[in-house]
Amino acid sequence: MTRVYAEVIGDPIAHSKSPVIHNFWLEKLGIDAEYRACHVRPEGLAEYLTARREDPAWRGCNVTMPHKQTVIPLLATIQPPADAIGAVNTIYPATDRVLAGTTTDAAGFLEPLADHLAATHYFRMARIMGTGGAARAIIAALADKGFTLVVAGRDPGKARALLDELAPKGEHHAIDLAHFADPTDFAFDDRDACLDLVINASSLGMQGQPPLLFDWSHAPPGSIAYDIVTAPLDTPFLQGARAKRFATIDGYAMLIGQAAAAFERFFGQPAPREHDAELRELLIR
Repeated sequence: MTRVYAEVIGDPIAHSKSPVIHNFWLEKLGIDAEYRACHVRPEGLAEYLTARREDPAWRGCNVTMPHKQTVIPLLATIQPPADAIGAVNTIYPATDRVLAGTTTDAAGFLEPLADHLAATHYFRMARIMGTGGAARAIIAALADKGFTLVVAGRDPGKARALLDELAPKGEHHAIDLAHFADPTDFAFDDRDACLDLVINASSLGMQGQPPLLFDWSHAPPGSIAYDIVTAPLDTPFLQGARAKRFATIDGYAMLIGQAAAAFERFFGQPAPREHDAELRELLIR
């Protein structure tokens, strides 16, 4: 009898750390299952889903670029919050092997912010760099938590369109990414009881990509710098934030958080999060 399994699909996929995370948890829990990486090109996406839908051992898959949006028409149902975000990162067989899609990206992003979000603030603002698939989930998640958003992209028109689609309520702003590259002498007001986030939701700073040019004079006092890039883990963006004594959150926080939500759906047990420190060490190797 074939062991049950789940997968992560994308193009490319060799860089994915999802198999390390899920197989670590499976071993800790003693579950007889495995998690694989599967290279699926855009032209093979429909064929992949057809084959997996008929495989009783398949428990689902995570979805990475470039399939998070193009997979949606191929699924029978899109569950919250993916229906509002317009991107899917988790597919699973529902009743009668009908394929459903959802996303755990928003929950994974918010997880390391839970203590901050539990507090009361008279103002919350997030500066978000990036207009890609990850930014979609972040914009929707933070708008739902009462943030005023400033979304910066190479194409401000795309940033505006994302805000109009995902955060139609509130006075949000779309600007050119270059705005944050040069110093500012803006005098920030008293930020007590405020929550300010500065987020790199782009691929800038990733290995093989140019750095994100962000001058930290644009960050209000007490800001939290959050970079979703995982390779390298300690990006120039985070290094610059620490040099200015800002608190930081690295890309493994979101990566592990979103994986945990998918793991429970695939394998029916909560991920053993008490081993997070050990898992981080394993991912860094």
